[in-house]
Amino acid sequence: MAESMPEGSGGDVAAVERLREAYERIRGELGKVVVGQERVVDELLIALFCRGHCILEGVPGLAKTLLIRTVAQTLELSFSRVQFTPDLMPSDITGTELIEEDKSSGKRSLRFVKGPLFANVVLADEVNRTPPKTQSALLEAMQEQQVTVGGVTHTLPSPFFVLATQNPIEQEGTYPLPEAQLDRFMFKILVDYPTEEEEREIVKLTTSGDSEAVQPHLGAEEILRLQEIVRRVPCSDHVIQYATTLTRMTRRGREGCPQFVEDFVAWGAGPRASQHLVVAGKARALLHGRYYVSTEDVREMALPVLRHRVITNFNAEADGIGRDDIIRMVLEAAPSGPADTIDDRLARRVFAENAQASDDES
Repeated sequence: MAESMPEGSGGDVAAVERLREAYERIRGELGKVVVGQERVVDELLIALFCRGHCILEGVPGLAKTLLIRTVAQTLELSFSRVQFTPDLMPSDITGTELIEEDKSSGKRSLRFVKGPLFANVVLADEVNRTPPKTQSALLEAMQEQQVTVGGVTHTLPSPFFVLATQNPIEQEGTYPLPEAQLDRFMFKILVDYPTEEEEREIVKLTTSGDSEAVQPHLGAEEILRLQEIVRRVPCSDHVIQYATTLTRMTRRGREGCPQFVEDFVAWGAGPRASQHLVVAGKARALLHGRYYVSTEDVREMALPVLRHRVITNFNAEADGIGRDDIIRMVLEAAPSGPADTIDDRLARRVFAENAQASDDES
């Protein structure tokens, strides 16, 4: 490489190359088990490299659980599945303290038995089928990456991802997550039906009796390193302005709010949405071989970031206008600002300098 880099930054630049290679290999490994769903896979991996939690919504039988389990295998991470039911208690997921007696001395002591939350990847299957008390225990772990049992705090492993699923049908007897709790999830990913060709391939794959082993490509330590690298990607002021503009345009009664938002939106997205738009844009840029964030990266992340943070009103429901429709209209109405004409070599140098400065501080 002819272009010089600041001393000590070569590791981060090499790690970015490793990230892109691993990304392609992971997609290939997932293709052995899961047919199609490229968009879902992309959004899921972007969230993982951003330290974000996801909620996947789709009807039964679309391989949501299989996809999440396979992702954990390709990333060489510990995996735990919790089937959420109406009788599930907080201690069933966080763990509990048991009285243990020492047979030699006869003394009794409390021993903490870890629950299924103590894993790198936690699948919260049908999260909307358990009462709010258990949902709160899960969401506290997502926010703090720790659980407290009997007054003692226990740290959860790193990295830690909660990937929840919910069924958009059969809402009777469920406990939908409040919007304030949904806001803890970085992405809401919609899992749609496969195409006709993909469905034929699924049938062939699942009825032949043949199965290929999935090979791991990234370990926990490397993922933590890559999560740090994602946040060092430079982002221009106009891209940050674009992200905040998208978020602010979803809020009624604010300056620059479009008329359709006034008509169809009850509540808009909060500042956390702007943060996630920028961070997700950084991860997407690296995975596409760029060292800077463009407005296109932010636009591509708008739907998964905003769809569970924009609340429509009765007028929207009456007119058949959904949250995704509102977000697409916001994207069309939002000014994109100056063109993204950043020289990638310059962006790469800035990225390397950011990495060196971060290493010096640590």
